[in-house]
Amino acid sequence: MTARALVTGVAVAAVLAAATLAFTPSPEVVPGAPRPGAAVVPFPLGDSMSSGRGVDLAGLPAGSNPPASPSSEPPPPPPPPPPTQAPGTVKLPEGGLATLVRAEVTADGVLPVPDGVGEATWWGVDLAAAEGATVLAGHVNWRGVTGPFDELWRSAADQEVTVVDTTGKTFRFRVAQVLTIRKDELPQRAVELFGPRGGHRLVLVTCGGRWVGGATGYEENRVVVATPLQ
Repeated sequence: MTARALVTGVAVAAVLAAATLAFTPSPEVVPGAPRPGAAVVPFPLGDSMSSGRGVDLAGLPAGSNPPASPSSEPPPPPPPPPPTQAPGTVKLPEGGLATLVRAEVTADGVLPVPDGVGEATWWGVDLAAAEGATVLAGHVNWRGVTGPFDELWRSAADQEVTVVDTTGKTFRFRVAQVLTIRKDELPQRAVELFGPRGGHRLVLVTCGGRWVGGATGYEENRVVVATPLQ
């Protein structure tokens, strides 16, 4: 089943009405499960949118290299290379990638979010805009699979997020704010966070926190705001 996310209108003021909408949690989320579930967030619709020393081998003569014991375990395989960031993707601080799907707010004020965790909605102002918010919204898990947007719950200031557009051009952002906001309080901050005014910013959104059920689902939204790096 498809979960849908509702977003403050920025570029689609003509279809926005003065009302507050809310994300609905993914039907696969089990009530009482730990933190994040489906990535959904309420937006009002308005007129605008270890390291250590290591093993001490000082007792061995310089350059000695004892032969391996027949019972020695084989060395572990090298780690796989990190995934390549393709055009139209976001790369989060821990290396998680999601493919971006451009979407627009529909006539009834709904911004669709793709099923699964491999894709996220890309909406709002252009990545090279001088002002306003570029919004990325996605699920943190889907049918038991945890996705890259789960990283938002471990985000911290000064981490880097990169976005590559469909032409292959890279845009780099630094995390400036990490916010946990109750869904019933988010409408008061929607213009500030998601609107078309103010300095250009990348805003990543998911949900989680305490499960309260009903139409609300999870109680909180995680909002990570990042500013462009020159």
